[in-house]
Amino acid sequence: MSTPVLSVLPAQAPTLDREAYRRLASRARSLSWLSLAWMTVEGAVAIAAGLAASSIALIGFGLDSVVEGFASLVIVWRFTGRRVFSHAAEERAQKLVAIQFFVLAPYVAVESMRHLLGGERAEVSWVGIALALGSVVFMPMLGVAKQRIAEQIGSAATKGEGRQNMLCAYMAAALLVGLLANALVGAWWLDPGVGLLIAGLAVKEGAEAWRGDGCCGADQLAGMVPGGETRRDDCCGG
Repeated sequence: MSTPVLSVLPAQAPTLDREAYRRLASRARSLSWLSLAWMTVEGAVAIAAGLAASSIALIGFGLDSVVEGFASLVIVWRFTGRRVFSHAAEERAQKLVAIQFFVLAPYVAVESMRHLLGGERAEVSWVGIALALGSVVFMPMLGVAKQRIAEQIGSAATKGEGRQNMLCAYMAAALLVGLLANALVGAWWLDPGVGLLIAGLAVKEGAEAWRGDGCCGADQLAGMVPGGETRRDDCCGG
C-alpha cells in the first residue's frame, strides 16, 4: 500500500469581498492616523532633545519619526476615496513608503561618522531615555497590527509602513541602550554607533519595501473594480 504524498502549498491570503476589504482598509487608515499623531510628538521631542544634548542618535531618531509620519500620510492617502480599490494607488504608495527609508540613511550615516571620528560627546538626555522607552513599548503594537491587516488585504504599502514601525521599535531599543550607557558609564561612542546602526537598518528595510512584500494585493483587488483580472505573482505561490 503506497503512502500518499502531501504537497505543501504556500500560504495565501483568503479572498475578501468588497465590504470586508473596505472595512480592513478603513482600519489600516485609522492606525496610520494614530501613527501620525505619535510620530509628530515623538519627532518634535526627539529632535529638540537631540539638539540640546548634541546627540546624533536622538536627532536621527527624530528624523526617522518625521519620515515615518510621511509614510503614515501615504497610507491615509492610499485608503481614501476611490483609491481604496486602486491597484495603481497601491503600487504608488508602496514606492513612496520605500523611498522614505532612503531619505533618512545618508544624513544619519554622515553625521554619525563625523561625531565618531571627531570625538564629539553627547550629553546625558533623560528626556530622550523616556521617549525611547515609550517607543519600545508602543511601536511594536502598531507595527504588528498593520502587518496583520496588510497580510489580509495583500497591501505591500501597508506592510512597509508596519515595518517602519517595527524599525522604529528596534531603533528605540538601540537608542535606549546608547543613552543609558552614556548616562551611566560615559560610553559616548555608543551614540554615533547607534546612529550608524539606524542608517544601515533604514537602507535594508527600504530595499525590502521597494521590492514589495505581500504582493498578492492584485488578487484581492481583482473583481472589485470593473475589468479586474486576477494576477499571480511569484510571491503569491502561483
